[in-house]
Amino acid sequence: MKSLLNEKKLFTPGPLTTSKTVKEAMLRDFGSRDKIFISTVKNIREKLLELSKVTKGSYETVLMQGSGTFGIESVICSTVPSDGKLLVIINGAYGKRIKNISVRLGLETIVLVYNEDTIPSIEEIDNILAANNDITNVAVVHCETTTGIINPILEIGEIVKKYDAEYIVDAMSSYGAYEINLERSKIDFLISSSNKCIEGVPGFSFVLAKTEVLKNKENYSKSTSLDLFEQWMGLEKNGQFRFTPPTHSLIAFQQALNELEEEGGILGRAKRYKNNHSVLTEGMRNLGFEEYINRKYQGHIITSFLYPSHNNFSFEKFYSLLSERGLVIYPGKLSRVDCFRIGNIGQLFEGDMTEIIGAIGEVKKEMNF
Repeated sequence: MKSLLNEKKLFTPGPLTTSKTVKEAMLRDFGSRDKIFISTVKNIREKLLELSKVTKGSYETVLMQGSGTFGIESVICSTVPSDGKLLVIINGAYGKRIKNISVRLGLETIVLVYNEDTIPSIEEIDNILAANNDITNVAVVHCETTTGIINPILEIGEIVKKYDAEYIVDAMSSYGAYEINLERSKIDFLISSSNKCIEGVPGFSFVLAKTEVLKNKENYSKSTSLDLFEQWMGLEKNGQFRFTPPTHSLIAFQQALNELEEEGGILGRAKRYKNNHSVLTEGMRNLGFEEYINRKYQGHIITSFLYPSHNNFSFEKFYSLLSERGLVIYPGKLSRVDCFRIGNIGQLFEGDMTEIIGAIGEVKKEMNF
């Protein structure tokens, strides 16, 4: 049987390749009311505030079982009033997902839509907020992993607060690899998940919520299990989840946080990811591949590459030949053009980026394009 430690390398935006020590942390079982486990939950909540350079009382960490999308839906259903109006700024699939969640919840929803290679216009956001003074909440994705583009959340936050709306930021793929100043960006609710740049495993999302805003959200939620306010109250009362927590994921996340600190925190991790991205893009350019996003707006999380125009190129075959070599990439998620995506987060280093560039060169020759 193939060793679990010989698994394929994931060049994806999460789930991603994790360290051996993060995996090993899950080899012990904990009860949800075990003192060590409750202490771990407390430590995670405190550490996330520390990483964000905010203090308890100004912001709160609320852990929510489920994937990152569960965290997004928790915030939307628990913070937007039933008679409110949500503006969703969209330039990719994950912005569209926020819109779909809002519509499904029966909330009045308006959208500002841009092409997937275009950052939102601050002027247009200002204009739409000025024309719709009943907008209560605004949501945007920081790193839109549809393409890897980075949206200007600081500038957007300034406009949102100009009109006294609440500000929701999906930082799913950026938190832990970008320093995000919550207070300066005027963020009320930031959402990320365990299996992204902190390099944990899937199982829960987390919300960094402005305390003075969160405390006024009692009875807002349209869901029982995703009630952000009640989840916060439960964690505050006894340190426990209201429902069965993802114990193994949380223990692994604590180890991942330790390893993030050992690497030099967010700045240290960002340095590695930036170098990975630089090696990747230079190598891909040398092989004749073209990036979809303008370099000015491209982040260092995941990169979209246009399909080669050659008739011999087939993404399915390209993907399979790389997978056979133990390297997993991501298909595209664009609506307008054909792309594939390569991520450089997780336990990936310069040597891994060199390896995939070499493998892509081999596959290119084998496929003759």
